[in-house]
Amino acid sequence: VQLQASGGGLVQAGGSLRLSCAASGQTGSRAATLGWFRQAPGKEREFVAAIRWSASTTAYADSVQGRFTITRDNAGNTVYLQMNSLKPEDTAVYYCAARADYLSQYGPSNILHYQYWGQGTLVTVSS
Repeated sequence: VQLQASGGGLVQAGGSLRLSCAASGQTGSRAATLGWFRQAPGKEREFVAAIRWSASTTAYADSVQGRFTITRDNAGNTVYLQMNSLKPEDTAVYYCAARADYLSQYGPSNILHYQYWGQGTLVTVSS
């Protein structure tokens, strides 16, 4: 499974960005859940949002609930993260990741369950 993240950039507080994550290779059961994580300077990588391909069920971190929306495009194997009302504390490198279907019984926020990772895309929110 290969993941390609894009869409990061510099935006003012209150603005919006949309990140994309294109999945390719042998996806299917290997990439049953796509997640977004982020890592700010000096901090650990943290869960942001996730979506299951089959059921489109979603999950969000409390810090982004109501501001971020994760969606998927079945035809193009792409997952999007629409980020609205951005805050300076959203500044981080954002990573997309995939986990296999057999792990779907667990909550989607455990970073250790994700076997495949894309390169990060930097989001900078200025105050």
